[in-house]
Amino acid sequence: MRSSGKGRGNVAATADDTEQHTDGPASPPPAARRRRMSPVALVVSLFGELLITAGLVLGLFVAYSLWWTNVVADRAAGEQADKIRDSWSRESDGGGPVSFDSKDGIGFLHVPTMNGDEILVEKGTSMKVLNDGVAGYYTDPVKATLPTSGKKGNFSLAAHRDGHGAKFHGIHQIEKGDPIVFETKDTWYVYKVYGILPETSKYNVEVLSPVPKESGKKKAGHYITLTTCTPVFTSKYRYIVWGELVRTEKVDDERTPPAELR
Repeated sequence: MRSSGKGRGNVAATADDTEQHTDGPASPPPAARRRRMSPVALVVSLFGELLITAGLVLGLFVAYSLWWTNVVADRAAGEQADKIRDSWSRESDGGGPVSFDSKDGIGFLHVPTMNGDEILVEKGTSMKVLNDGVAGYYTDPVKATLPTSGKKGNFSLAAHRDGHGAKFHGIHQIEKGDPIVFETKDTWYVYKVYGILPETSKYNVEVLSPVPKESGKKKAGHYITLTTCTPVFTSKYRYIVWGELVRTEKVDDERTPPAELR
């Protein structure tokens, strides 16, 4: 977002000194007097200057929040994602097993209808984690159940909707029946969206429950929950998307993605 301020120029008055006077010697012009601004005009002028300055500062802040933080976050997330994939590649060549409870990242989220990018998933939902342009899985107030555990539960995630990578910016584009895919070193976890809650209180932690409340499900299963702020550019409410695991696929040597991502 760009902002610009228009400069104000003064037009100087000029006098034509080429006219000839024959009536007598010209008298010297009166001394130019500086016109003083009235108190009201001075206040209005100062207020205008303050508005221009405030507009410039606000414009720079918005540009920083909505553009530059995305640049920085995407760079950090990209570097970390490269490290994860390099680690997976080395482990496939004979190294030890990947740590799924790692601060460096546990896998990648793919949501074609939200965006075409892979989203690195890390542990935690603090601002320190999410500001790096990643999605984080909940450890508090409700602990997420990782799909790699094989246990029934809710793999609940959060990410920013604007600024700092804005990985969930397009969450409103997701519809029921759309795929959500979570990629780990060895397995593709394919979920199908079954429920959407466009707005709920940010204090409604029930949506993160092992059997998510308000999602329509009554029995334990393998669920995934995406959460982010709404409306856009605010943090007043939360937008919720729920999915249920429909199948898993083993990762082959070429890391061929499942049909939902092709």
